[in-house]
Amino acid sequence: MVTGASRGIGRVCALELAKAGCRVALAARQVEKLEEVAAEIRAAGGEAFVVAIDLASHESIKEAIAKVAKEFGRIDILVNNAGVTKDNLALRLKPDDWNLVLQTNLSGAFFCIQQVISPMMRERWGRIVNISSVVGQAGNPGQANYVASKAGLLGLTKSLAQELASRNITVNAVAPGFIETDMTNALKDEQKARITQGIPMGRIGTAAEVAAAVRFLASEEASYITGNVIDVNGGMYMR
Repeated sequence: MVTGASRGIGRVCALELAKAGCRVALAARQVEKLEEVAAEIRAAGGEAFVVAIDLASHESIKEAIAKVAKEFGRIDILVNNAGVTKDNLALRLKPDDWNLVLQTNLSGAFFCIQQVISPMMRERWGRIVNISSVVGQAGNPGQANYVASKAGLLGLTKSLAQELASRNITVNAVAPGFIETDMTNALKDEQKARITQGIPMGRIGTAAEVAAAVRFLASEEASYITGNVIDVNGGMYMR
């Protein structure tokens, strides 16, 4: 199951996992866009199931995951990718905008995990991959709410990795840097040039490069990796 699978990184993660042989549940608010991704997966011979989800609603999360479990039997791999932004300087940040971003990006991811771990524990196998961000590690002015949510995902990843390791369930995170998406494509060339100056590799990353890291963490080859963060950022932040 991939949340936020209707576009961007989530869409490419879903396509990559389908290519690797997974039956993929596509979850997001925009069902019509999910249907387009599902059609692409099916055209390539894969299996896809579309479900609407609102990560700001606990009831919506429970309902969506119940539908996926009914369709597929269980969820072995969860990719928490969906997220929202409501940027503003801290002085001007409205309580509703703070709450929405934390509720969607962090609480939503946690409640998705909470819904899938019991079946994973019974099966003694599971993969949970949380999509964080380079800003969750380095910070970013004007994004206090988004940064807090993405930093929170890193702490959540490490805590749950310790809780679930004995049941052969791994919990890891991927922290993308500046990646080509609809949002970055809207930037002017001079803005992109200024940003790439701070990236040692001198270019913007691709969603496919993020999806490759997700696919690896979801695989049997990554069975001894848990509580870790894979940075896909071209070197713009190094720990």
